[in-house]
Amino acid sequence: MPHTQKMSIALLHPRYWFTWFGLGVLFLLVQLPYPVLRRLGGVLGRASRPFLKRRVAIARRNLELCFPLMDKTKLEQTITDNFSSLGMGLMETGMAWFWSDARVKRWFDVSGLHNLQRANQHNQGVMVIGIHFMSLELGGRAMGLCQPMMAMYRPHNNKAMECVQTWGRMRSNKAMLDRKDLRSMVNAMKQGETVWFAPDQDYGPRGSIFAPFFAVDQAATTRGTFTLARLAKPKLVPVVLIRKQDGSGYQLLIQPQLDDYPLDDEMAATVYMNKVVEKEIMRAPEQYLWLHRRFKTRPSGELSLYL
Repeated sequence: MPHTQKMSIALLHPRYWFTWFGLGVLFLLVQLPYPVLRRLGGVLGRASRPFLKRRVAIARRNLELCFPLMDKTKLEQTITDNFSSLGMGLMETGMAWFWSDARVKRWFDVSGLHNLQRANQHNQGVMVIGIHFMSLELGGRAMGLCQPMMAMYRPHNNKAMECVQTWGRMRSNKAMLDRKDLRSMVNAMKQGETVWFAPDQDYGPRGSIFAPFFAVDQAATTRGTFTLARLAKPKLVPVVLIRKQDGSGYQLLIQPQLDDYPLDDEMAATVYMNKVVEKEIMRAPEQYLWLHRRFKTRPSGELSLYL
């Protein structure tokens, strides 16, 4: 069932006071001009690195596994840039939740909107293939301003955070769907809705299939993409929001629909989709969420790739 935000008196409990304080600080911060936020985000991200040693190790290991030929200097610079991007991702989350429509629109331009409009012709459902860039929250807001959609999400353990997160995400979109609720996603797309789905993370052994991802021969990859594609028959459209290097804002890239996605072979479909994800990541690899343990799930009997 679609999830909507619900504010209740229970969210004023003292256990949530720190959360509300942090959200208040974030709200105030994002009132600053964007160029200031961009510099501040980078500084905060780099400053967090000494306190996130485990995440540094995870990012380094992911990059070593995916790009074994990358020289050490470039690898370390990518990690540094990735933490700058992490700090900016926090600012972008506040921008996505608290900025007005007009202010968000001012800072991004769209490439390929006609691809989405073409895919959605005749009221056919669309599965937007999302990628976990640090600017993900802002990307969802920007995408919703082009065409309101539904999106998969993982319920938050902190109910106050989930309330604000859902409210922020629905400012320009229709509804949030639990990522485990494939039935609602299928029904939505069968009714002509556009649904955002991310196939690029390790969601654990259940519902995963092992397929190549960059230089890793066996990466646990969700079966959800193939299942949804088979059941709902949507058009598949990759969409990413890229932070411009010159500081002038963002570009929302909407790619042509994937007409050659193989619907008759799950392994071929998974390999195909991982190649699509790889191509999108390489547009701005330093902006990707390398801090996630992408390869935590291993085939039975194999040792962990992380220390």
